[in-house]
Amino acid sequence: MKIIIGADHRGANLATKIYENLKEQGYDIIKSNVPTSEEDDYPDFAFDVCKQVLENKENLGIVICGNGIGISIAANKVQGIRCARVTSKEDAHHAKNHNGANVIAFGGVTLEDALEMIKTFIETPFPTEERHLRRIQKIIDYEQGVYNGL
Repeated sequence: MKIIIGADHRGANLATKIYENLKEQGYDIIKSNVPTSEEDDYPDFAFDVCKQVLENKENLGIVICGNGIGISIAANKVQGIRCARVTSKEDAHHAKNHNGANVIAFGGVTLEDALEMIKTFIETPFPTEERHLRRIQKIIDYEQGVYNGL
């Protein structure tokens, strides 16, 4: 499993601290290839991170912008990505265990809170309960244009 992280200029400092912390813990973590500048655009980071997440189904992504909303919207435009904006470790747990999220987004949080949410996200297993799997499959089917349940 690789963890891919990307952040626009509003999340760059936090992303660097997270990267360094996770690297020290022994995680295989990769920074987005998109250069950060005052004129950057959060969708570029979301798309780059998500593309790398999709290279292996075990990969996870972390995307950061000013508040996590815009970058999560952009990430969810990438087919195969389920990105959740999280604000707590409970959100991180439910995002992965109930919704099968493979990317989390946030912004405007402390390093301590970010690391707590990330730890929860990494350690939480993907869903196994039938009700969660059924719901996720509906999302996948709709995304692929084959859901006819409406």
